[in-house]
Amino acid sequence: MKDYDRANTARARMLRRNMTPWERKLWHEYLKTYPIRWQRQKPIGRFIVDFYCAKARLVVELDGGGHYEQQQQNEDLQRTQELEHEGLMVIRFSNLEVDRMFLEVCTRIDQVVRQRIA
Repeated sequence: MKDYDRANTARARMLRRNMTPWERKLWHEYLKTYPIRWQRQKPIGRFIVDFYCAKARLVVELDGGGHYEQQQQNEDLQRTQELEHEGLMVIRFSNLEVDRMFLEVCTRIDQVVRQRIA
């Protein structure tokens, strides 16, 4: 994995302290106690990803309303491609999915982790 931009360290700490409600829910109600270690607001390369599982080489991103604008979609696509180029898998969920389909989101994350560590 390529080194991370050390300038992102302070920003990542700030993002961990100020998680969105959806990030907080996924972290505290699922990922924090998952049997395999997850990190939140993890600097990777030039990015800070929402959640990262090193063992599965998996990134989980939560997308709010701003991610539906064309420019942001293009940036998200580039970000995903760069992370995938590093051998990571990126899965995305909308905040709405976390709100309304929380069990399904957790189930999908678990399925992908299990597939990637098998």
